[in-house]
Amino acid sequence: MIENKANKDLERRIDLYVNGRLNAEQTDELWAELIEDDYYLDYMKSVANVKAVIDRQKSEQPTTKIYSFQRVAQYATAAAVILIIGLVGFMNFNTSSELGITPVEQIGLDVVRDSSGVSETVTNEVIREAIRLATEGEVEQAISLLESELDAVDTPQLKAEIALSLGSIRYNNADYATSIENFELVVAQQNIEVLTLEKGYWFLGNTYFQLDRLDEAKQAFNKAFELNGAYSRVAKTYVDALSNISE
Repeated sequence: MIENKANKDLERRIDLYVNGRLNAEQTDELWAELIEDDYYLDYMKSVANVKAVIDRQKSEQPTTKIYSFQRVAQYATAAAVILIIGLVGFMNFNTSSELGITPVEQIGLDVVRDSSGVSETVTNEVIREAIRLATEGEVEQAISLLESELDAVDTPQLKAEIALSLGSIRYNNADYATSIENFELVVAQQNIEVLTLEKGYWFLGNTYFQLDRLDEAKQAFNKAFELNGAYSRVAKTYVDALSNISE
């Protein structure tokens, strides 16, 4: 595996948080860090979703292997994410097989929280402007701006970051078929940052999952797992669940 560059202490505190084991002061300290780190905001949402499914399965004590695909609420302790990024992750169950997981409902864009409208963690001005437009409902304008920039750049890392933002906006608007092309472009770039590559595979897996292309989803999740970063444990849960599907 690639050397793990994740913040293990932060991951540990996120795990404690979703299990209700942080006090109020510790929770405030954790959120002070999370609102400055979009990567771990997404990570916490994913951990909370998986925790919700596990708790549900334990309480139901099913007698058969048949799944009931119902819409269920995201794990309660992750509700604070709504205040930060305005997204609610939820799980869908269908009647044909028991997966216990579903693709994420939306991908968290950078939050609006500084004087210019977008977090300072976004350094590229075009991406910043596109995120601002998307969060204000000007989705088509945001997409057009990113598409033009994508054609104009040739630096692998920047191309990957633009494609990642473009794919995320399209994913959030249920344009999964087109967002796949963007995420595939991300993972096709050479010598990019591991965190960017990991996100590319994680989002690609979720996009395949949305389209019921489960074999391809499992392969993408497995790539995210092998990168051994912040999404590794969650990705492994998805890989294991998809591996249990009867052919």
